[in-house]
Amino acid sequence: MSSDHLGFSCVINKNGTVLIRRFSKTVTVLRGLKATSFSEKIQTLSIDQQQQYMARLTGNYKRGNEK
Repeated sequence: MSSDHLGFSCVINKNGTVLIRRFSKTVTVLRGLKATSFSEKIQTLSIDQQQQYMARLTGNYKRGNEK
């Protein structure tokens, strides 16, 4: 596991819905254009970039002032 691994994963359902999970718990559901855009973009990113992207989409990321 990379040092940048934040525990995020995604499940893309047949109906186009995207579930973004963190440590196996669903934290965000994307539908429609957001889900389509996510599905296309996530395929072009490295694993570490995917983790950061999903963290930003869910609002679950450090803002630089936490210790």
